[in-house]
Amino acid sequence: MKQRTKIILEELKKMYPDAKCELNHETPFQLLVATILSAQTTDKKVNEVTEDLFKEYPDVDAFLTLSIDELENKIKQIGLYRSKAKNILIMCNQLKSKFNGEVPRTMDEITSLAGAGRKTANVVLSNAFGVPSIAVDTHVFRVSNRLGLADSDNVLEVENQLQAELPKKEWSLTHHLLIFHGRRMCIARNPKCGECPFTNRCKYFKEQKAKKH
Repeated sequence: MKQRTKIILEELKKMYPDAKCELNHETPFQLLVATILSAQTTDKKVNEVTEDLFKEYPDVDAFLTLSIDELENKIKQIGLYRSKAKNILIMCNQLKSKFNGEVPRTMDEITSLAGAGRKTANVVLSNAFGVPSIAVDTHVFRVSNRLGLADSDNVLEVENQLQAELPKKEWSLTHHLLIFHGRRMCIARNPKCGECPFTNRCKYFKEQKAKKH
């Protein structure tokens, strides 16, 4: 690991000692559903919806008692709720028919499920099964590019660059640290550069500064 990366990582650990998955869940299945729901929606909004949803429908079998209309109604505060409801019910059927109702534990198997891409698979692998993973969501993508931990406009390429840059044992935590920084300080528009300790290492900050001169 480069010295520069090490310094950034140590600082992020100090800033966000409580960095963790912010989607509420009790089982791998609930995390899978919550992660599918979280696309283009805040974790806070997902947690509001799943609080009642998971109480009433805690597992695959319970979800399979829902019609698509019923599920749509229960998640309609969430963006793209129609396609998400459809995918989740297809995914539940796939879990039953192919995986004995259990969430599988490999990237290929999880991404074979409806509505689950690499990001979802990485979140589930990391948080449900303790498999070192880096899920590249909008925050990880933005922050790692701004800080120079990665340099690409392609999500998969950013994932590969971060994996190459970081020791495997740091992958899952780094994912949470970058998300926390992206949500709390390094936001997409008007980031709080005045409060950020990384301005001397940040490409975005340097570019903005150059534009002003």
